[in-house]
Amino acid sequence: MLDIKRLRDHEAEVREGLRRKHSPVDLDAVLALDAERRRLLGEVEAMKSRRNAVSKEIGIRKKKGEDVEAVMAEMRALGDQVSAVDQRVREVEEQLAALWLTVPNLPHSSVPEGRDSADNKVVRIEGTPRSFTFKPRPHFELGDVLGLFDFERATRMTGAGFPLYLGAGARLERALIQFMLDVHTTEHGYHEMSPPFVVNTASMTGTGQLPKMKDDMYHMQVDDLWLIPTAEVPVTNYFRDEIIDRPLPVSFAAYTPCFRREAGSAGRETRGLIRVHQFDKVEMVRFVEPATSYDELEKLVGHAEAILKKLGLHYRVLQLCSGDLSFAAAKCYDIELWAPGHNGWLEVSSCSNFEDFQARRAGIRYRNAEGKPTFVHTLNGSGVALARLMVAILENNQQEDGSVILPEAIRPYMGGMERIVPPTR
Repeated sequence: MLDIKRLRDHEAEVREGLRRKHSPVDLDAVLALDAERRRLLGEVEAMKSRRNAVSKEIGIRKKKGEDVEAVMAEMRALGDQVSAVDQRVREVEEQLAALWLTVPNLPHSSVPEGRDSADNKVVRIEGTPRSFTFKPRPHFELGDVLGLFDFERATRMTGAGFPLYLGAGARLERALIQFMLDVHTTEHGYHEMSPPFVVNTASMTGTGQLPKMKDDMYHMQVDDLWLIPTAEVPVTNYFRDEIIDRPLPVSFAAYTPCFRREAGSAGRETRGLIRVHQFDKVEMVRFVEPATSYDELEKLVGHAEAILKKLGLHYRVLQLCSGDLSFAAAKCYDIELWAPGHNGWLEVSSCSNFEDFQARRAGIRYRNAEGKPTFVHTLNGSGVALARLMVAILENNQQEDGSVILPEAIRPYMGGMERIVPPTR
């Protein structure tokens, strides 16, 4: 969340940031509640101060044998008023906290103005698209020929949007996870973590998924637990309500399955792996000092790009405009792979700097150079998402006979396999 002092002291700046993000938050209501809270606190503190002073006076007068019944009656009435105002303070604080949680992070000054994805800026394009002598097939057709998936039986088991991998498809999924974890831990210096796949409401609130994205998440009501939409949630909450006791930056890489209801995307990309409710992902999370966070963001993007370069894939990096930023992000880059069978770009990574937005919500601090507890800046990025990565690998490396040549970097993880061919029946 934002610092409430930022709104009090720089209201125009906050309003401009929300305008750029196209967020219709009622700041007037926030300011009114904040003002009422401060007024009530001042009022109740004055009453408590008077009560304390009079209580001492009553003690002195009692020792002198004076009648203090009238004063004591007045203090009992004052105590009732204090209790009433204290209750009102709690009510106002609850209302303010709930409303303040709906206020998004503000865009960094370097974020370009824009309303939606059409206004995002291409930062760079790496590699060249492959030239085909035949019409490239979409990945679900390749998967059918090669026996990599069984979407029909998966739908029967669970429902649409929950993929089932088979044979070389399952092995490729596992190989890509291991490959990415190895690159990030051995080459990029991340510490590997295997977190829980379900989290509590406090964790989801800490990273900003709640309350904004509630309808897109899978909630287990009996236990009040949530299936994670990304490893960002448990990994970031590793330090929740703590002062980090090690030098920054601290970096973690984690593999998890991810679960998203995608409530607003019914009917879109229903075939294959492009838009699913469950997918695998390797996530990178970094806890950094505020002064270095934007340099660290560029490093994070480079770590995600390294995976795609090693796999020989054609991709582009986009800087998201102000209106396309997520609720919690101050700046974000998307990385998209070219998928010739799909004939379009597929997002496989979002790399974001949240500044201290998540840290304030989750209570994550470090000690600065003066030893003072200070909120860290948090960053995260996909390193990368598996389903669409597999789409791009299959579609870019397909051969006219329906086989797929595997990228050299992944072959050691596939037992030396160089090509996926149709299974023998």
